[in-house]
Amino acid sequence: MSETVRPLPNIRDIFSLLPHRYPFLMVDRVIEFQPGVLLRAIKNVTINEPFFQGHFPGLPVMPGVLILEAMAQTGGLFIGQSQDEPLGDRVFLFSGMDNVRFRKPVVPGDQLVLTCTEARRKFNLWKMRATAEVDGRKVAEADLSAAVVERSAL
Repeated sequence: MSETVRPLPNIRDIFSLLPHRYPFLMVDRVIEFQPGVLLRAIKNVTINEPFFQGHFPGLPVMPGVLILEAMAQTGGLFIGQSQDEPLGDRVFLFSGMDNVRFRKPVVPGDQLVLTCTEARRKFNLWKMRATAEVDGRKVAEADLSAAVVERSAL
């Protein structure tokens, strides 16, 4: 991992690093990045999200699994941007979660601030710490694992 200053990833970079697209792309913008140290991104939660139709009618709450997915995608961006070599034809696959805690519901109008830190690599496996906050209050946290694999292996 390089300590050089790099520009913040823009939406084109996000598209090149993550295979996700609407409606499953859970990162709108990167707001802070320090290679190998942290990546902070945002997800604007709007009533237009397709999952709010059924979760829950009359009481829209973002599903915890999607908050976790947003943290995992942030981790994919963090690792992808921190590596010295480009991903090429490789992709990150979320492989595990530990110490997951949900602390407060996320509702339409909230802005999730997603942070990944403490990336550690062993072979093609990565581990990192992820948090999600709304208005400075932690709403979720987890230790995440991901594997970097060739697309052709899927």
